[in-house]
Amino acid sequence: MVVRATLLALVLVLAGCTGVGSDTGSADAVDVEVRPLEEVLDSSIVVSADPSGTSATVSLTTTIPLACAAIYGEDDDFGMVATDDDMTGATMIEHNPVLLGLEPETDYQYVMQGSDAAGNLYRSEVLTFTTPEATEVATPGTDVAVHGTVTEVSSEFSDAFGAANAIDGDPATEWSSDDDGDDAAITIELPEVTEVVGFGVRSRSMGDGSSIIERYQVIVDDEVLGPFEGDPDGLRTVEAATNGQSFRFEAVDTTGGNTGFVAVEIYAAD
Repeated sequence: MVVRATLLALVLVLAGCTGVGSDTGSADAVDVEVRPLEEVLDSSIVVSADPSGTSATVSLTTTIPLACAAIYGEDDDFGMVATDDDMTGATMIEHNPVLLGLEPETDYQYVMQGSDAAGNLYRSEVLTFTTPEATEVATPGTDVAVHGTVTEVSSEFSDAFGAANAIDGDPATEWSSDDDGDDAAITIELPEVTEVVGFGVRSRSMGDGSSIIERYQVIVDDEVLGPFEGDPDGLRTVEAATNGQSFRFEAVDTTGGNTGFVAVEIYAAD
C-alpha cells in the first residue's frame, strides 16, 4: 500500500533521502508520497554491530538502485543519520550505511529510507537493534599515537575523513584516502624518541568489499617492520620492538579503493 506522509519542507535531506522525526519549526509543509521499502527489498535488513558497541552497519539489497540512508537514535526523535557508504550519494542496489556514535549495551530505533532516480521515496517501518557490551582488546603496551601528530599522508577523501581521525582514539571516526588503494600511507610523529613494543591497526572498509588494508608495514628510520595483518572488524595488535619518533604506516596488500584506517596505535612499554 502507498502511504502518503506530510513532511516539513526543511527536513534534513541526505543522499536523496528525506528524514523523519525532524522538526525545523517551519510552517511550510509539503506532501510527499512515501512507498513501503518492502516493495523494493531483495533481502532482509541485517544489522552488524561492532565489537566496541560504538558503531553498526546496516546491510540490505534492493531490486532497484536507490540513494539510501538510515535515521536512528535511542527514541522516536532519532537525531542521527547515516548514508550509503560509497560517500558519493549515488544510487545503488547494495546498501551498507554505518551508524556511528553509538553506546554499548543500548537499544536503538532506526528507519531505512531512500529515493530512486525518478524521485520516488521508499521507507521501512521503525526497526530496532541493541549494541553489544564493549569488548576489551589486550594490547602489548600503552598507546602513544594519540599524543602524536600526522606529518604526512598519501591523500584524504575529505575533511570529514582526515588523517588525524586515525589517531584520535575514537572508533566512530576514520581516515580515508582518495582512492589510493595499495599506495595509502600515513606518517605519525611522536613528541619524542620512544621505545616501542608493538602496533595496532583497524582498517576501514566499505560494503562492496573495497577499501580494506589487508597487510601493512611500518617504516621507522631505515627499518622496515612487517608486513603485518590488518583487520576491518576490530583492532588487530602485533608485538614489534623498535625505537623511534617518526612512524610511517604503508599499505602492502589491499582490496583497492578509498583505503585507510579507523585506528592506528603505537604501543610504548607500560
